[in-house]
Amino acid sequence: MVRGLDLGVAPVRPALKATVRLFTALLAERAPGRTVELRVPPFAAVQIVEGPRHTRGTPPNIVEAEPTAFVLVVTGRLGWEAAVADGRVRASGERADLRALLPLPVPR
Repeated sequence: MVRGLDLGVAPVRPALKATVRLFTALLAERAPGRTVELRVPPFAAVQIVEGPRHTRGTPPNIVEAEPTAFVLVVTGRLGWEAAVADGRVRASGERADLRALLPLPVPR
């Protein structure tokens, strides 16, 4: 699926869903915790990053991304700063900057 994005091919929904879920699970494994809520609607939402635990209401640290942009950022094909600047990734809260975790090492 990622190679298809490199070629400009729009991803099919089942492949995009599987890829998003795989990458969110890898991020949760790489940065376990409950400080940041990472949302990639409509496919996944996970809590990541060590620190103060969120228990009720809207989390203070949220990252929300459009699915294709999320895959591009996680694989290093789109920079965090550019994705945030153009609104494809929205990050709020003092711990919502995920640059230190990205890109994920992805086998080729």
